[in-house]
Amino acid sequence: MNLIAWGYFPARLAWRQLIFDRTKLIAAICGVLFACILVFMQLGFKDSLYASAASAPLKLNGDLFLMHKQSEAMWRPVNFKRSELMRTLGHPAVAEVSPLYLGLAPFKNIETQVKRTLMVYGFDPEAQLFNVEAIKNKRGELRLKDTVLFDESSRPEFGHIRPLLEAGKNVTEINDYKVAIRGLFQLGVSFAADGNVVTSDLNFMRIFPNRNAGDIDMGVIRLHPGTPIKQVQAELSSQLNEFVNIFTYDELLEYEKLYWANTAPIGFIFGFGTVMGLVVGLVIVYQILFTDIVNHRYEFATLKAMGYQHGYFIRLVFATAFFLAVLGFIPGCILSIGLYHLAESQMFMPMPMTFSKVITIFFFILSMCTIAGFLAIHKLKAANPADMF
Repeated sequence: MNLIAWGYFPARLAWRQLIFDRTKLIAAICGVLFACILVFMQLGFKDSLYASAASAPLKLNGDLFLMHKQSEAMWRPVNFKRSELMRTLGHPAVAEVSPLYLGLAPFKNIETQVKRTLMVYGFDPEAQLFNVEAIKNKRGELRLKDTVLFDESSRPEFGHIRPLLEAGKNVTEINDYKVAIRGLFQLGVSFAADGNVVTSDLNFMRIFPNRNAGDIDMGVIRLHPGTPIKQVQAELSSQLNEFVNIFTYDELLEYEKLYWANTAPIGFIFGFGTVMGLVVGLVIVYQILFTDIVNHRYEFATLKAMGYQHGYFIRLVFATAFFLAVLGFIPGCILSIGLYHLAESQMFMPMPMTFSKVITIFFFILSMCTIAGFLAIHKLKAANPADMF
């Protein structure tokens, strides 16, 4: 009975106060809902950023990866000598190495002739560098001169390539060099590039005539099955020149994500937007709770005169904050799911609504309302029984 009296009765009074003025309740819910949607969208954009940044590394078929230490990310590589990658073949655990060439170049839309920049990947077709079946199945076409494969997940501004290929229109230009599109694959766009093209290393050098085959952007190393990757990584690190980083698969993914999180300003923008959403919601909830306490201070003074302790009113305020958090979060979550689908259709990048994200944001909103309750509690001291006389 004491436990019920401790929590149930303050919560019941809090609920009745909320529903007494429906207009104020709707305004409060809208404030929490707005903060909820803002946090959902900011975190969604950030997750989409990280997912798109890792889209290419996720498809690479390798155990260890070499990059120049000055390379900020895969889309902003710094060349290093191919001979540095070849040196790793001296290690008995290394089974195969493959150089990867990367470059941003303008792609001419076949229909509109408008140029838009995309990412070009160049590699030996026999190396099977990407774990993408459509690329593996087109190795023969990639060996032909001036041929490429186009990522059909690219933004529509590059053109609707599939129907054009079916109609026999497959000739375009990349970096003002004429190429033929021989097939399609799916990799996914990112914040760095709106589209992707893969081609052979020889064709890559034709598209980028100023590049040297001896200068590579990334080295992919495959080890013999059962080899301890960390041990080989440490041994190769001691043998290679100090200007080269050697990453494991997981480290490469983390390196790409850290670039967008810490180096690129867009990661900070999304994080700042999340904080601002919570601050806006906190201010709105604080104003609602503060106003509610002010409007009922005489009623609270009466209850105090009847013997109710100060702790009862503290629990009442926090119960009100909890109700506002739940009532604002539920519609906010539902609306955010729809907005996620809308954003995916416009950005052409994944924006998943995961269960862990829902739980995390609910606790964000609950914490926001709880902090607002803490800030509003000091006004309870003004509910003095002496004010009745």
